[in-house]
Amino acid sequence: GKNGRKMTALTTIASSRDALLCRRDKVAYARGMRKQLEDSALMLRYREGDIAAFETLYRRHNDSLYRYLLRLSANRQTAEDVFQDAWSKVIKARQNYRPTAKFSTYLFRVAHNCFIDYVRRNKRHGQETQTEPDLSPDQGAAPEQLAERHLARRRLDNALKTLPDEQRDAFLLHEEGGLSIDDIGFVTGANRETAKSRLRYAVAKLKSAMITANATDKSIYDE
Repeated sequence: GKNGRKMTALTTIASSRDALLCRRDKVAYARGMRKQLEDSALMLRYREGDIAAFETLYRRHNDSLYRYLLRLSANRQTAEDVFQDAWSKVIKARQNYRPTAKFSTYLFRVAHNCFIDYVRRNKRHGQETQTEPDLSPDQGAAPEQLAERHLARRRLDNALKTLPDEQRDAFLLHEEGGLSIDDIGFVTGANRETAKSRLRYAVAKLKSAMITANATDKSIYDE
């Protein structure tokens, strides 16, 4: 679950070599100012040994990265494994980090490559029929609203599984990662026109699938 992912990642951080050189009181300092720092600046601070900077980066991006991997793989165990692998690679490569792209683009490229490697290593990788609920549900929502959102998520997840891998990847990088077409191309190793085409086809197919699913569900409830 979410807390387990956070504990594992932060344990990895705490056990890294430079953690012993960084005093714990850094975690609590200037949180208001910290929010104003760009991701790349935080990563550069982490490169210099500032563990609190990495913790801020992790809090900003862990949910979106996990949702991307969960919906990309449709397999909870795969998502958990690749999630940990991606963050571990970011940690290990921190000394070589250069802000040539947005940190989110860099992070999702690492995760994308980790997923590709995972699938190649694990031929038996398969899909589950269900993914887990929203990581941040609206606690103030009415039961009817929560039920409708759950149904919409289920329809979307089912529709995503029907997409070709490249189109699903492009859509999720845009939807969960907030990446631009240029960034999607960078992450996936495709040119801009290919990335744009994949995203366009994915959106069109998902819209069609959602309309069909909505009509099917409505006819069932109306019987």
